[in-house]
Amino acid sequence: MTEGTDLGAGDLPDDLTAAEAGMWQAFRNGSLYDLSSGDSVVDDPHGGHPWGPERSVRARTVCWLLLDGPPALAGRVAALKLAGVRITGTLDLAGGTVMPYVELRGCRFDEQVLLPEARFTTLRLVDCAVPRLEAARVHTEGDLHLPRCRFQNGVRLTDAHIGTDLLLNQAIAYRDRSGRSISADGMTVGQDLQAELLESHGEISLRSAKVGVSLSLRGAKLANPYARHALNAPQLTVERTLYLTPAGLGSPLLSGTTPARGTRIQRFECRGGVRLDDGRFGDAVDLERARFTFTDDQELSLRRVQTPELRFLGDKPQRGRVVLSGARIGNLVDRAGSWPDPGNLQMGGFAYESLVPRGPFPLARRLEWVAAATAEYHPEPYERLAAVLRAAGEDEDAREVLLAKQRRRRETLPLAGKFWGYLQDWTVAYGYRPGRAAVWMAVLWAAGTLAFAHAAHPPVDSGGHPSWSPALFTLDLLLPVIDLGQVGEWQLQGAWQWLAAAMVLLGWILATTVAAGATRLLRRS
Repeated sequence: MTEGTDLGAGDLPDDLTAAEAGMWQAFRNGSLYDLSSGDSVVDDPHGGHPWGPERSVRARTVCWLLLDGPPALAGRVAALKLAGVRITGTLDLAGGTVMPYVELRGCRFDEQVLLPEARFTTLRLVDCAVPRLEAARVHTEGDLHLPRCRFQNGVRLTDAHIGTDLLLNQAIAYRDRSGRSISADGMTVGQDLQAELLESHGEISLRSAKVGVSLSLRGAKLANPYARHALNAPQLTVERTLYLTPAGLGSPLLSGTTPARGTRIQRFECRGGVRLDDGRFGDAVDLERARFTFTDDQELSLRRVQTPELRFLGDKPQRGRVVLSGARIGNLVDRAGSWPDPGNLQMGGFAYESLVPRGPFPLARRLEWVAAATAEYHPEPYERLAAVLRAAGEDEDAREVLLAKQRRRRETLPLAGKFWGYLQDWTVAYGYRPGRAAVWMAVLWAAGTLAFAHAAHPPVDSGGHPSWSPALFTLDLLLPVIDLGQVGEWQLQGAWQWLAAAMVLLGWILATTVAAGATRLLRRS
């Protein structure tokens, strides 16, 4: 191409190929320049069929049009709209400002596309084969569309600013030399980030990214099994909802909707760790029917996440961990079969305000859920569950949870403490079943009354003494502090003295356990 040539408004550069000349004229007219053959096999940009010079243009010519192209024809708006075109060489628009509208469909790039710090109004690459997209700090006023594109060496959108939507639906991205398929740390998206049915082979990195509306990974398949993370997104901010849910196949992708009944669906699947630590989600984190496949050292990490609703409704991970330590949730929508096995769940400091189970989730299973999260005794998960149940009006269930907490604590005590714990459990269930004390008292009173009815009982003072009453005498032994005027008036001998002492001891034990339970109840209230 001739350097420094001063072209007239309607002139064509001298050294354009026939394909480039046609593109040049289509640009001025704002019309689509389509070099497709009509044969779907030949026109597949991801296939192996060669595209010759008849449908090839140089990347340098494309850059010339976008950065310093000719004026539009009268009454038209200049735009670059290509279909079925092969771009040879490196498309380098780094630092440039591109004013025309850009849309490339079914195109094939021989080399990487360089867009660092470039500025666009709207950029659309649809179903294109791109060796690599390098677009750190790229800025678009409108959309950046990359649906159905294939990136053999990954995508870099670090610190990019997308004015409205970023679309990656049905894209396929392979890892780069650093092991990342999509690098988008610090990226800002003004509205939706849609990556539905995305296929990722490597790590997706969204550290400190911000999404103005929702982030949808419906039906995506993420695979990075031999590294730590397949999705690495700590400090991610999504103003509305993060979707890791199914997507409908064979129908238009309607972001934010559930596939209609009968629609063939594809689940969200992830082979590799997921890290969402310190994330902020304005509406919800939705894991409906999500499937996670971890190694033993990988995890679904939701440490310190904050969201009004967590929908934990995926398949149970067979290996790896689920970590909710320090997370703060409004509604916890969950299913009994979604949680991992004991030892693979961590939720120290996990705070939630209400439970919304999907399907049967009996209290016994909920207590197993708490126990699964505490390899060693810790009171906080039990107290949190009890507080949530009490707030929902389930006082009886709340007491059962607190009783389970005391029984779990008992296993950590020395022998004497365990003995005292078992005694409290058998008698009044640590104060959470106070009716037991009355039952025990009635049994001892009846037994003592029957026994002392046959006891010799000479009076201490032959003078004034009350009438002998085995029932009152037994009750006076069992009730500490209270004096019914019976015990001090009669003398017992031999085994009857030992029986009386046993009654006094049992009375004190009952009274002490009832007092301990009452204190616990008062402290809880």
